[in-house]
Amino acid sequence: MSDSEEHHFESKADAGASKTYPQQAGTIRKNGFIVIKNRPCKVVEVSTSKTGKHGHAKCHFVAIDIFTGKKLEDIVPSSHNCDVPHVNRTEYQLIDISEDGFVSLLTENGNTKDDLKLPTDDSLLSQIKDGFGEGKDLVVTVMSAMGEEQICALKDIGPK
Repeated sequence: MSDSEEHHFESKADAGASKTYPQQAGTIRKNGFIVIKNRPCKVVEVSTSKTGKHGHAKCHFVAIDIFTGKKLEDIVPSSHNCDVPHVNRTEYQLIDISEDGFVSLLTENGNTKDDLKLPTDDSLLSQIKDGFGEGKDLVVTVMSAMGEEQICALKDIGPK
């Protein structure tokens, strides 16, 4: 191979940051986050069973998927590691709502973000549409975890 050849790599990866981090099952508490069946979930109930004659104490997690709202359960030995998702909340100002259900958001650095759909939660959806229709300045909170994003909250910062 000569040095004059150019190599082109298709880059479809992110910076290599993991979507989750390990945490010992016994240290995960109520209102924490956990990955169950490859879904990021918020823990609503934790119960720990005593160790048996041979074996580990077990943690029984009841959690709700943070994007779909589905209830999931998992039982893990308390000394084992569980995956915990990196969950971020970011606030964006709402600029526009398109007819096909996508929102246009203003980011911190002045760019627009146009790849988010309106939330499926009916009360939040109607609050956003009504507030936008009345011409209010709205700030939406976007929760992101494991490569997914969804609008989860809304704030009114006054009329335009």
